Amino acid sequence: MPRVTFDSRAVKPGMLFIALKGEKSDGHDYIPQALAAGAAGVIDGYAELDRAARDWRRTLKATVIGVTGSAGKTTTKEFLRTFFSALGKTAATEGNFNNHIGLPVTILNCPADADFLIVEMGTNHPGEIAHLCSVAEPDVGLITNIGTAHIGNFGSREAIAREKGVILTAAKKFGIGPGADAALPPRLAEAVAAVLPGAHNQANAALAFAAAARFGLTEDAAIAALAHFALPDARWRRVEKNGVLFIDDTYNANPDAMVAALDAFASMPCKGRKIAILGDMFELGERAAELHAKVFDHAAGLGFAEVIAVGETASTCRADASFRTVAELAAVLADRFAPGDAVLLKASHGLHLGDVLGQ
Repeated sequence: MPRVTFDSRAVKPGMLFIALKGEKSDGHDYIPQALAAGAAGVIDGYAELDRAARDWRRTLKATVIGVTGSAGKTTTKEFLRTFFSALGKTAATEGNFNNHIGLPVTILNCPADADFLIVEMGTNHPGEIAHLCSVAEPDVGLITNIGTAHIGNFGSREAIAREKGVILTAAKKFGIGPGADAALPPRLAEAVAAVLPGAHNQANAALAFAAAARFGLTEDAAIAALAHFALPDARWRRVEKNGVLFIDDTYNANPDAMVAALDAFASMPCKGRKIAILGDMFELGERAAELHAKVFDHAAGLGFAEVIAVGETASTCRADASFRTVAELAAVLADRFAPGDAVLLKASHGLHLGDVLGQ
């Protein structure tokens, strides 16, 4: 059972309730309900949450592995979870709980007997990785890559690199940066490709295996562990409707992740046509139009039967068809494809492009 929650409806006897004041609601208003449900106490505010998480982290025997990067954080985290679970009891960030609230909650819910704790660290403003590291105090730090995600808030790729690089200096035992990990051994590379295609996912798995191998994981053990690999939420989710295969990769997007997903989709076997439906990417600042155009130019060169744009910015790019809203696309989606076709859906989560598939 989790030790803490900030949802008063999820409180069970003996848990701690986290009362936080947000933009839309104030958790302090729900303290009576939490106590009535059996909460053992209240963690009051963000500073107290950080202190409690840091104190609990220092009691843990678990080796703490932190992972950040412009793209592929969650995929790499799930490879880490899979590989380290073959070495001992492993806890990890659930879903995308990687910010100033999610990370301390993840730490506080880590079992006392865990051998490893994998924590994902996200950032969209300078200084956030340093703050998260001050709470998690990672033993190992990993960076998947340095790209252009949230560049509107950082100003340059160099500034993003400085932000991400903090995790390497904070790591107590070792850090692995982009490109520092060796390629996967051939048999393991084949096994990874069977569960998740794409060169970028080979790189994500290689980073995770490089870390786990330092703790004794063998190639054979890693291959066996992949039988339990799965991605959360709308990350390369395969949905078949009326004989059409949809790849729902709409949990989030940035220019580097877009290109990687397009390349992976292009490499997939398909009996019919391949269609890429690409939507808006957010938080790109004044370079938004330029970066969207580059993604669509890349897509145009991959030989898809159609490239379809959705969203205010995406619809200004070179495409075979354009829709300003997801609703406009949804109205014609059913008549656009035939059995055997494969369709990639990729956009920032806030566009809700995945809604066209229903539940």
